[in-house]
This record gives sequence, structure tokens and C-alpha cells, in this order.
Amino acid sequence: WGRAAPQPPGLPLALRRAFSNDKILVELDESSGVATMKFKSPPVNSLSLDFLTEFCISLEKLENNRACRGIIFTSAVPKIFSSGLDITEMCGKSTEHYAEFWRAVQEMWLRLYGSNMVTVAAVNGSSPAGGCLLALSSDYRIMVENPKFSIGLNEAQLGIVAPFWFKDTFVNVVGHRVAERSLQLGSLHPAPEALKFGLVDELVAEEKLQEKAAAVMAQWLALPDHARQLTKSMMRKAVLDRLVAHREEDIQNFISFISKESIQKSLRMYMEMLKKKK
Repeated sequence: WGRAAPQPPGLPLALRRAFSNDKILVELDESSGVATMKFKSPPVNSLSLDFLTEFCISLEKLENNRACRGIIFTSAVPKIFSSGLDITEMCGKSTEHYAEFWRAVQEMWLRLYGSNMVTVAAVNGSSPAGGCLLALSSDYRIMVENPKFSIGLNEAQLGIVAPFWFKDTFVNVVGHRVAERSLQLGSLHPAPEALKFGLVDELVAEEKLQEKAAAVMAQWLALPDHARQLTKSMMRKAVLDRLVAHREEDIQNFISFISKESIQKSLRMYMEMLKKKK
């Protein structure tokens, strides 16, 4: 006694599978059909080209795994969910690099916003700009109840403009008026305010976050997948189709905007400011 009984042949040794790369850790619980995707790209989980590529590969692996029905996104880095697009990818690089980077940003959103799976963002830290987009693109958002943590599309503060598909995703969550004001001011909303505006669906204490995310996921997975997937597709298709139809044009717009000397200058200043903060 004291030794585990041998596993009968043909049964998996463990129902939990993990696969991991440099930036992302994925654990899939095959008994519940729920995967957890943890961002682990310190210091701030910024969306670099490498991160975006690994995110899309991980998402595709889960989409193709019949055992997986839902994903919970969260951060393995304290106090930050994701700081958004990596500014070093947009500063002092070639036109080809900007095109490759922007295509990867588009791909991340198209795959996440259009995913067949139930997606829950467990936002356990601040989530500006592209980090906010990740959360907005999920089906449900739970945020840690801490006024020090904020979330929003704050591009205007850096002198850049949130693209139309960021805006569309935002409007679909909070409505036109809140989105318009928030986008123009580049607002970052502390957690309680984010809840008030419907930018997040609920707030919980930090130690309850994973438990709450699992409970919400179970509630969504109690429905037949097919009906839920068709409904999601119906609700989101017009917005997805709009980017697909204008994808190349959107890349060219990004390149011409980001290549402007005035924009490069404000990005360099912003990077200097971040270095001083450290």
C-alpha cells in the first residue's frame, strides 16, 4: 500500500495538460474542457511580435483540440494584465517590420474576437490599450477589485489613434457615448469606474478571481455549444468582416501614421519617460 494503483491501459495519465512557450503558459483541464492561458512576459506582458505570434499559436492549438471548450485569460505577472502593444516594435523600425507587426496585431484580434470558444478575461492588474483590447474581445470580463488597477483604450494620451476595429469592439461593450468620450480623452478607468461603465462585468477580491472565473465559465458552458457559437458569430460577424475587408488598407494606414516623424518623436519621448519611471 502507499503506491498508486497502476493506470488501466488507454487512460490518460493526467487530465491536465500543459504546454508552454517563452511568453505564455497554457494549462488545459480536459475533464472540464477549460484551458487557462497565463501571460508571462515580464515586466508588463507587452504585446511584442513574439508574444502575438505565440498567442495566436496557443489559441489555434486550443481551437483544434476537441477537448477544449473555453479559455480563461490571466496574467502571471503581478499588478499587470497586459500593458498593450510593445512600443519598441513601432519605433525606429523598417516599413516591412511595421507591416509584419500590425498584421500580427490584426491576427490576434481576429482569432480572439471570432473564437468559437467561451473566453473569459480574469483581469488581475492594469490593462491599458492593447491589454484592454484583449479583455474587450473576450466574452466576459472579471477584474480585481482594486482602484489602483485601471483599464481603457488610452492611445490618445500617447498621440496615437485607436484603429476603427478597436473602437468597434469598445462601442459594442460600453455603447457609443461612453466609448466616444473615453477614446477622445484616452481615459484609463480605475476598476470601480470600469464596472460602472460596463467595461468589465464584475469585480472580485484578488484571491477569489480564479474561482469566480471558473464559476462564470461553468455557467456559460452549461449551454449547448452550437447555439451559443452561432449567436456569438451573429453578434460579432459584421465587425470582424469589416477588418477582413479592409485589412491591407488598415496595415497601410498604420504604416503611414506610425512612420510620421511627429509620431516617432512622441513615441520616443514616451519611451524615455518610461525609462525614467523605472
